[in-house]
Amino acid sequence: MPSYTAPTRDMDFVLHELLNVTAANIPGYADLDRETTAAILEEGGKFAAQVYQPLNAVGDREGCTLENGVVHTPPGFKAAFDALRAAGWTTLDCDEAYGGQGMPHVMGIAMGEIFAASNMALNMYHGLTHGAYSAIRAHGSEAQKRKWLPKMVSCAWTGTMNLTEPHAGTDLGLMRTKAEPQADGSYAITGTKIFISAGDHDMAANVVHLVLARIPGAPEGVKGISLFIVPKVLVNDDGTLAERNAVSVGNIEEKMGIHGNATCVMNYDGATGWMLGEAHKGLRAMFTMMNEARLAVGLQGYAQAEVAYQNAVAYARDRLQGRAVTGAANPDGPADPIIVHPDIRRVLMEGKSFVEGARALTFWAAELIDRAERQGDAEADALASLLIPVIKGVLTDRGFEVAVQAQQVFGGHGYIEDNGMSQFVRDARIAMIYEGANGIQALDLVGRKLAADGGKAMMGFFALVKGFIKENEGDANLKADFLDPLKAASKDLQTAAGYFVQSGTKNPDNALAGAYDFMHLFGHVALGLMWAKMAKVAQAALDDGRGDAGFYETKLATGRFYMARRLPETRTLLARIESGAKPVMALAAESF
Repeated sequence: MPSYTAPTRDMDFVLHELLNVTAANIPGYADLDRETTAAILEEGGKFAAQVYQPLNAVGDREGCTLENGVVHTPPGFKAAFDALRAAGWTTLDCDEAYGGQGMPHVMGIAMGEIFAASNMALNMYHGLTHGAYSAIRAHGSEAQKRKWLPKMVSCAWTGTMNLTEPHAGTDLGLMRTKAEPQADGSYAITGTKIFISAGDHDMAANVVHLVLARIPGAPEGVKGISLFIVPKVLVNDDGTLAERNAVSVGNIEEKMGIHGNATCVMNYDGATGWMLGEAHKGLRAMFTMMNEARLAVGLQGYAQAEVAYQNAVAYARDRLQGRAVTGAANPDGPADPIIVHPDIRRVLMEGKSFVEGARALTFWAAELIDRAERQGDAEADALASLLIPVIKGVLTDRGFEVAVQAQQVFGGHGYIEDNGMSQFVRDARIAMIYEGANGIQALDLVGRKLAADGGKAMMGFFALVKGFIKENEGDANLKADFLDPLKAASKDLQTAAGYFVQSGTKNPDNALAGAYDFMHLFGHVALGLMWAKMAKVAQAALDDGRGDAGFYETKLATGRFYMARRLPETRTLLARIESGAKPVMALAAESF
């Protein structure tokens, strides 16, 4: 059976050596001393290993069931969710005014990785609630915050987001769900929503749905969408539960993965709801939740890669097969462990270098979000917004690839369900699709984020890369292995952005045809920047004789692998971008 150990040492490295959080001058960061974060991560890791991870295969095998309108989660899920609440894990980075612990978002992200890696399906019930909490906190009235948030912070009540309808996927402008105003100021919500993760379950007394709908007279398209709070069970003025609302589950989807999460068809038959935020501004309010969710989904991508990688390493060390071409590594045994073989090493190095780079990038993005929210830093907000589609798209694409390659290490045993590798692959696959399929992330990046505010955020990113290279160009330990590859990759990214400006304005298809490659090119440069920064920190630690030399030497070797073997892919991506739309659009529709 698979196992999982929280990578707390590497998390500590990112928090305290790469990001140096206690010196970050962000409100709340001074409290994140090494002892405090270590205690949180260690306890969270124990909880994940002892409570969440043992139920991962159970959830995959048993799934959720719908009986007489009631959704039942897999055996053990409710007890685990009760334990999560009792330990206070749901409150970690929530506002103290509503019962939270008030810690920065970066700590919520760190713990989110641990929980997602140990049991992605179960963690989604809590994760989606956090997103709904954030939307209500940002856009709700004071009365709405007082009414809904304390119970959502504790996860006594959970939350969802309801966007998609059967006839309209990404194109929210086609939505038909209606919201009719009532005399008491509420609205009657009527319509059907699909693909609603954690849409209903038996682990909380109430589910608070955030539902996009149109009020009478609303403009066509996305400009006419409003957002509503629609609870499963109505709530009295004193906070107690009243009668059941006109909300029901039409079906639970049979899915490729995340079987332990109830993905529901939700029917609203004149259900009572209350507008959240302003009329016709629902999409803006929902994006508060969606941006948080997209960062969390990018995290899911590398979290599944992490747990798959861990199990592949363990198997590669134990599985005896063949002999090392340079001589027997296990002369007293019938064969050598497969970890001696270069191709197995290649697979493991690709997994390790991706996961550690992805962790650094995601934690950095969380720090930018904290800087934006806690300091009002507009530049940090713009940079985080620019990075979100890259993190969501690239980290889930690559996370899935790493999970597949980790399964490959097992050979035929990886295809056998009892070994658990198949679940990591199947669970990772959805992260490439939901919260905006990765092709949509690429279009968002190129069509909206790249040129936003005159391209200021993109130019700011280039300045960060250039500044780091210039600051460290005299360091012989970094130059050839890290700085030179980063400089070359950054030039490829700048050339691609320039191509879009020149050619994309003449023929928009040229930009859209290259958008997906541009997203991955950007991702490589962002990961390359993280590796160059981590190399600088690791080399300094070795030079100063600080800490575990083996850890820092391993970090440098892993970084060198990424810079030498993965980062040069930017050249291929640039060539594909510069080929334009012609090869992509060459065939008439009927020729396919």
